[in-house]
Amino acid sequence: MADDVVSTERSRGGMSEQRRRRVRLEISREAARLFWAQGVDGTSGDQIAEAVGLSTRTIWRHFRSKESCAEPIVAQSVEWELATLRSWPLHRSLEEHFATEAKRLVSEISPSEQADAGLGVKMIRLAETEPALRTAWLMACDQVEHELAAVVATRLGLKLDDLQVRLHAAAAAAALRVINEYVGAGLLDGTDPRKLGDESFAFIADAVRTATGGAVGDPVQVDEAPAAPDEGAADRQE
Repeated sequence: MADDVVSTERSRGGMSEQRRRRVRLEISREAARLFWAQGVDGTSGDQIAEAVGLSTRTIWRHFRSKESCAEPIVAQSVEWELATLRSWPLHRSLEEHFATEAKRLVSEISPSEQADAGLGVKMIRLAETEPALRTAWLMACDQVEHELAAVVATRLGLKLDDLQVRLHAAAAAAALRVINEYVGAGLLDGTDPRKLGDESFAFIADAVRTATGGAVGDPVQVDEAPAAPDEGAADRQE
């Protein structure tokens, strides 16, 4: 079925970017399930293709290796945090914003999004012993750091390439990585979620404050809000 859709898209002149991302995520879901069930070494590209209903050749058009198939689902595991940071209003503290977005998450998250989050947690755990999956996880963390830099620059009124911005972004991203690994491992081990952190996710905001020495987390006066940073500066450095 999925292979038929891919073939139809190709015959119409190519796959849209949105459709390409959807296909990659579908492949990633099945690959993650197989990796968790039977290990990375025990999983082949042919098995991934069969599970998702695509040809093996199509799998290799979308991914450079079987291990890289995990990348979209791993990246998806931090998407909520990224979306929350992107939408952080200047007039709110990070604690207030996380509390608001946590309530929204509970009421709006779909079953498929919950399943994806669970698969992401499993891949992060598996990354502890699988170097290729560790690479996928660190790539996702790098994206978090990149987006955090824009948030920090805006709130502190500094340029994206300012050393303080980069240091704060790196420290905050590292804190988020550790929290994800700690909470994910606890959940998989059967720990009561209430013992891992509060429902408003204030512990995440506290970690960001601690990591940045208190520089990031407070509200910013709207009438004194700094100009938005030059986002192209970070891209030019890559």
